[in-house]
Amino acid sequence: MRFIYTLIFYCSIPFVMLRLLWRAMAAPAYAKRWSERFAFIKPLVTNKKVVWFHTVSVGEFIAALPLIRQLQAKDDLQLVITTTTPTGSERVRASLGDSVYHVYAPYDLPDVLVRFIRRIKPSLLLIMETELWPNTIAACAKRKIPTLLVNGRMSEKSARGYEKFSGLTAPMLHELTKGLVQNKTDAARFHRIGLPTGNTEVTGNIKFDLTLSDELRLNAQRLKEEWSEHGKYVVWIAASTHQGEDEIILDAFGRLKKNLTDQYVRLVLVPRHPERFNTVASLCGNRGYMVSRRSEKSVAPGTDIILGDTMGELLLMFGASDIAFVGGSLVPNGGHNFIEPAAWALPLLSGAHVFNFAEVAGLLETANALQLVPDSELAAAVEVLVKDSHARANRGAAALQVANENRGALEKTLKIIEQFL
Repeated sequence: MRFIYTLIFYCSIPFVMLRLLWRAMAAPAYAKRWSERFAFIKPLVTNKKVVWFHTVSVGEFIAALPLIRQLQAKDDLQLVITTTTPTGSERVRASLGDSVYHVYAPYDLPDVLVRFIRRIKPSLLLIMETELWPNTIAACAKRKIPTLLVNGRMSEKSARGYEKFSGLTAPMLHELTKGLVQNKTDAARFHRIGLPTGNTEVTGNIKFDLTLSDELRLNAQRLKEEWSEHGKYVVWIAASTHQGEDEIILDAFGRLKKNLTDQYVRLVLVPRHPERFNTVASLCGNRGYMVSRRSEKSVAPGTDIILGDTMGELLLMFGASDIAFVGGSLVPNGGHNFIEPAAWALPLLSGAHVFNFAEVAGLLETANALQLVPDSELAAAVEVLVKDSHARANRGAAALQVANENRGALEKTLKIIEQFL
């Protein structure tokens, strides 16, 4: 069965290359460093035990960063961090510099993986959340390299997709050394698609173990003073938006401004993907809004919308806001991380499509910290929070309480990883 998978993957290489070229048209970084994806990389020379940690993109890397720093504190370990996307790669370099060995993840092809493993010689592979590849796991199993899924999650939609390829999925999951998953619901889905119950640990969600440093808090307070003009504006952030959502948000913002005759509101609009920054800026300008870019480090008088066009600053931007909408949810993308704005005690809004974060969304909704709204009700939901500072404070406090009550997964995860070191 693995032979069939490999054959399919080899036959798909031309389509993979075309996809890279297509993505490179919007994001030129995809046209660079292709050799790394085929494991033509510089051999890693070290006397330390090598831990290979794969984080697909920005979100997974940021979630993994506290765990990475804990592992870095161990003098006998050398970390190899791989990502799939250029934005993830940029965040690794910005956060960790040369303290880790960083390259793009190798394609899931036997000869590519053999070359990669020979050049980095890993003793342990850690895979963040859902990035499961049959040949990668098989190559490690063949060489007795333990493979752990960290902070694993499995939506119902993804589980149904894996079930369609059960002949590949079940053998792959049997070769996974251990799955450290976020909750019992995710664990049940993993069991359903073939992960043995004895190889599963429910550890919680390490994204709850977020630490807001004193420096970050101070910088966020300064930024909030600037963006709100010392409290004149209520700052509404719409974060991690996808194509098709920005128009909905701008429609809601327009209705909001018409309805608020005695209050000021400023929108911070943060597209999920950097290749969309200029498109969204034009969209805002074409609707007559005055736009300031975060990359310009200043906000012009009379600015309606601040475009979040920088990387790695979303956590800071949440700290400078009063109300948070989390994107990827007005379109069927599955939503994004609610925990970061919850840690800042922000009242939360979202569309209905939250299947990638269903457990967290459920906790926050039950606590009256999160409101799921359809497109047509977004403006009204924001308006309530703009007008009622007590509602903002109460719902924000509820969000923070949920975040604090669910901490502890990082420590559990680290203890299990240490068993394999």
